[in-house]
Order: sequence, then structure tokens, then C-alpha cells
Amino acid sequence: MTAFEIYIFVICFIVFVLLTSFSSLALVSVYRQYRRLVELGAEDEAIVKEHQRKQQKKTKVIELIDRIISIIMVAVILSTFAFSVYLKATDERIPNGIPSLKVVQSDSMSYANPKNTYLLENNITDRLQVFDLIVVRHIPDEFELELYDIVMYEADGKLIIHRIVDIEEPSKNHPDKRYFVLQGDAVDRPDKIPVYYSQMRGIYCGERIPFVGSFVEFMQSPAGWLCIALIVIVAIIVPFGRKSLEKHINARLTLLGIEVSPQKTFFHLRKGDK
Repeated sequence: MTAFEIYIFVICFIVFVLLTSFSSLALVSVYRQYRRLVELGAEDEAIVKEHQRKQQKKTKVIELIDRIISIIMVAVILSTFAFSVYLKATDERIPNGIPSLKVVQSDSMSYANPKNTYLLENNITDRLQVFDLIVVRHIPDEFELELYDIVMYEADGKLIIHRIVDIEEPSKNHPDKRYFVLQGDAVDRPDKIPVYYSQMRGIYCGERIPFVGSFVEFMQSPAGWLCIALIVIVAIIVPFGRKSLEKHINARLTLLGIEVSPQKTFFHLRKGDK
């Protein structure tokens, strides 16, 4: 991590600790106040109505559906987080037989610059927008590369995805190598230095998911990591608070002469219910 990334992480961590502490204290305070109202009988009418509503089959089905949806959402969030971490860990990985996923971070391929007449003349329309998530495949043999292919190459430690706009075949000056001139569609001039095949790391074959990369980039950032951590903490704290609250509600219902199954809770279905 760079010094700036460390700075951002520290700031986000401080905000995360403060936000988590405040949220936890607020939740605990709400649960305690409501529990006190239940114990004093101020919520008798409300908890009796809620208990009666919970006995309805339709309500049970709705609660079951809500629980399933919640589980699916948590699974999707955690899967997306794991996926973003994987992309971050393999960001500099060179495709070697296995396709690699990359997030487009430059707009140099986002539109056709009018000066690049070859794009219109050859009806070339495969553009790459910022934050597209693309598939980069293993680079083919040097002499299989063709004009206007989009390839990923390495220069000064950075990975660049541009289009081949010219190929200089082997000559007396370079008898064993081809020279490749690359250029972004939105740029009005070729890259400064011709590229050797040895610099190429992969080829783009048109597989992309538009704009998903913006979410992936956020999930890879310190703010994204801390948001996930906050969600996990809330997901752990809330059920404990609800379970404690259910016990007091059930105890109050029993005092009111309403039979409550020990397996029936305020937020969960009773075992054996159909």
C-alpha cells in the first residue's frame, strides 16, 4: 500500500470505529428502553397483537421469505467482497492459460477520436469504458496477432490496454522481432514507444461487463472493506439483541395468560409449524 492508501485506511478505520461504537450503543439503548416498556406493561397491547399476527400462516410464510432474502443478500455481499479481494490480489497477474479479470481504469479506449480514421473505415466499434470489467485471455503466438487486436502490455510496471494500429514485420534492423504500434481509440497519437511481443501480457476478445468495475473498485478500497466489516458486526449484534428482547416479551405474554411455546420466538418460526 502507498502512503496515501495507508492514510485513507487510517481515516476510514477511525470513522469505522466511531460509527460502529455509536451504532452499537444506539441499538443497545433502544433494546433496553423497549425491554423496560415491556416489563412495565406499557407495550401489552402491541405485543399481544404482534403475537396474534405471528400465529397466522400467511405471516409465517412472509417471515420465512424475508429470512431467505436476507440470507441471499448477505451471501451476495460477502461473495462480491471475496471476488473484489481476489481481483485485487491478482491485479498484476499475467494470464497464463487461465483468463484474468481486469477493471478498465482509463478512458483512452472509450470513444473513437475523429482523427483515427481507420476506426470508421474498418467499422471498429469495440470500445472499453472506464470501470468496465473485462476478460483478458492468454496472449496468442506472436505471428497470430493481427491489426486492430486489443492487447494488454506492460510498460514501466504498468498494464496498458490499447489497440494494435500498425505492425512492422521483421527487417534488417530487427530480423527476429515484430514491432507493434499501439494506440487508444480516444487518443489522437500512438503510444510513444513501439511494443515488443515480450511486453504483451494478454488479449481482449470482447468479453466485458459494463460499469461493474466501479462497485468492484469500491469494494477493494479501505472504505469498502470497513463497510463490509460494519455489516458483519451489525449482523452479529442484532440477532443477540432480538433474542434477549424475545425472552422478555414471551415472559410478559405468559404473565398475561397467553400461552407461548418455548420454541416460538418473536422473530423465528416455531419448529414443527406447517
